[in-house]
Amino acid sequence: LESPKTPPPKTLIPSAVLLSLSLLHAPCTYRERENRSIMAGGKIKKEKSKSGTGAHAPYQGGISFHKSKGQHILKNPLLVDTIVQKAGIKSTDVILEIGPGTGNLTKKLLEAGKMVIAVEVDPRMVLELQRRFQGTPLSNRLKVIQGDVLKTELPYFDICVANIPYQISSPLTFKLLSHQPAFRCAIIMFQREFAMRLVAQPGDKLYSRLTVNTQLLARIFHLLKVGKNNFRPPPKVDSSVVRIEPRKPRIEVKQKEWDGFLRICFNRKNKTLGSIFRQKTVLSLLEKNYKTLQALQLSQGLVENKDPDMDFSGLGDSNENGAMEIDNDEVDEELDVEGGDAEGEASEFKDKVLGVLKEGDFEDKRSSKLTLQEFLYLLSLFNKAGIHFS
Repeated sequence: LESPKTPPPKTLIPSAVLLSLSLLHAPCTYRERENRSIMAGGKIKKEKSKSGTGAHAPYQGGISFHKSKGQHILKNPLLVDTIVQKAGIKSTDVILEIGPGTGNLTKKLLEAGKMVIAVEVDPRMVLELQRRFQGTPLSNRLKVIQGDVLKTELPYFDICVANIPYQISSPLTFKLLSHQPAFRCAIIMFQREFAMRLVAQPGDKLYSRLTVNTQLLARIFHLLKVGKNNFRPPPKVDSSVVRIEPRKPRIEVKQKEWDGFLRICFNRKNKTLGSIFRQKTVLSLLEKNYKTLQALQLSQGLVENKDPDMDFSGLGDSNENGAMEIDNDEVDEELDVEGGDAEGEASEFKDKVLGVLKEGDFEDKRSSKLTLQEFLYLLSLFNKAGIHFS
């Protein structure tokens, strides 16, 4: 008789290895989508994906927000309600919303006004917006325009509400202020520092050429400060909401003339105007303009050239041959300020320029402390003397 065969001994697999194998096949949830690697002893090493480091931030609907494109969606419902309330929307108002995102603010605007025209550059957001309101009673009062707001011809609107990428703050502000017919008001979320430049007063540190240009065209009010945590994903800086009310009627002044004048005044805003207008480069520039205009008047019998530049609508338009590139204070194209007066030079034109400053008592004043009305008055004195800046 054959003896029964002894079964081979079982191979024992260490528990650490079994654990490692089971974890390798464990499903990942949506929020745990991370790279995993097995370490000695069966431990798991988690490596965060590069896409989660700040370039994109996940949204519960599957949309990733691009921080590099300035996509920061309002998530605080109380803040949304406050913005709508500050806008003073009437039931008959047509509302322009710039940067609607996924529609958190859009819904409140639709409930308050007659119609919302939403301008959105991201096709994913456009699709999300349409899907959100499709089949609802609000859908027939929503018009979505896909495109870059800076390149889009804007329709008529009464109120503008905008949560925008901060890198387009300046050109968008002047595009809105050039819009005709003028709207009633705009409620816009800006980076806090930019907002404070808009509302700065003479003598403030942030008072700049940007300040004077915007206040020439509109009255601007700071409404509220908004912390980073009110957005998804949170930006790196705090924000502010401002209210912009276009001046009606507009103050008439030639755009290029005004721009050239302010560029000189704010080139060194803390120097006296007497010092600025004594600079050799400034005098040379103004004298050249003066002689050109004098020659033109003599040859053509012109008195005061009234040209289309009287319309201020092009201020801030990037297509205006660079006539108005709004800056962030003290970054204007620097004039050559080191030359000073040429030794022994007696300039009749220089005396003319300084005579204007003395007439208006501006020689010892500084641009950083002049009001809008004082800038307008000084420009009128220069023009009266035949001195122009364009």
